[in-house]
Amino acid sequence: MASLQILSKSFPGWVFFCCCCCLPLLLTSCLPLKGASAAHHACRLRRINFQQLYIRNRTYTLAKMASASDKDTDNRLIGQQLFVNIRENNRCYLMKRVVEFVVKDVLLTEVKSQYPYVEEVAQFLASLTSELSGCQFSGKREHIEKNLEQMKKKMEQLGENGKTKAIGELDLLFDYMENACTDAPKKGGNKKKN
Repeated sequence: MASLQILSKSFPGWVFFCCCCCLPLLLTSCLPLKGASAAHHACRLRRINFQQLYIRNRTYTLAKMASASDKDTDNRLIGQQLFVNIRENNRCYLMKRVVEFVVKDVLLTEVKSQYPYVEEVAQFLASLTSELSGCQFSGKREHIEKNLEQMKKKMEQLGENGKTKAIGELDLLFDYMENACTDAPKKGGNKKKN
């Protein structure tokens, strides 16, 4: 108590007290928790990205056009099967990987001349994956890779129709990305029937 009375009478004493005791406490309280917290933050997108009506309409219109050409109604590329054995905190990372694949191996191929809006939608999706560049998986990666490989193989097996199906499911991809990568998932979502 006597030391506090001495400190209160001298300004340099207060400066010393604040620098030695208070400042370290303030600085450490702002640091993120180890591991998952920092990775979780990097795996978040702002909901405003998905509320842009212009790009939402372009994406859904493109999906509808391609879906009309899709001859296979039995298979689904983008669906709940992607999330089998995937922990909640890894779903955004998985969707980032799916979007990267769809942009590179579907939208930016020869199909871009077959449908309108492909380049706009590809650019939008690429901007989302760019925002998620710091998003990493936590834990084991094997289930993520397995589910991604199954999707790719299924698309290959569908042959020419595989890319059409992927474009026809862009609306699902948009919704799954929004639900996995934003803080307040929307209720319901756009569900297609097989």
